[in-house]
Amino acid sequence: MGVKDSKQLTQKRREFLEEIIKEKSKGFEIVFITPEEIDASNREGIKLNEVEAFATAKIINKLNSASNTGGAKIKVIVDCPSTSINKWRDFLKMHIKDLSNLEISCEHKADVNHISVSAASILAKAHREKEMEKLKKEYGPEIGSGYGADPMTKKFLAKNANNHKHHKIFRKTWSNWKKANHDLGQKKLF
Repeated sequence: MGVKDSKQLTQKRREFLEEIIKEKSKGFEIVFITPEEIDASNREGIKLNEVEAFATAKIINKLNSASNTGGAKIKVIVDCPSTSINKWRDFLKMHIKDLSNLEISCEHKADVNHISVSAASILAKAHREKEMEKLKKEYGPEIGSGYGADPMTKKFLAKNANNHKHHKIFRKTWSNWKKANHDLGQKKLF
């Protein structure tokens, strides 16, 4: 069907595959984390990779409790966001309720190397794109893609970083927001 890493597909192809993946999968779960939740976690000393581990554990816990494997092991493959695979995997495992029937593998580029992880990345990216469409309806298309490297997003951020009307859409712990907010606060001397 052409399932591969979501970054290698067009939006139209991801939308097409999203429906097929949902229809054919034994189960899927999407966890949406708001900028406010990330910032609150960060204020409590929780790093972004740890927030991802909590979300991943939540997905694994939900799918594991819903599965009926007859005692067979379930292989879980996770695309690791951390440079330290073993440390992140061990942190993840601490938040999984029942490891008895799970075999957990964490690796870099898992979304390129495993179809199941590619499928998950397609579902995640398709969900993100739908959320961005909602934001574009509310804030206008000039918001861009929401990715830090996007020139349109950079321009929107530079103009609106300290706009209280937009406070829920920016992660205040994001280095791009910090820079834009700082720059907006700077006064120029002539």
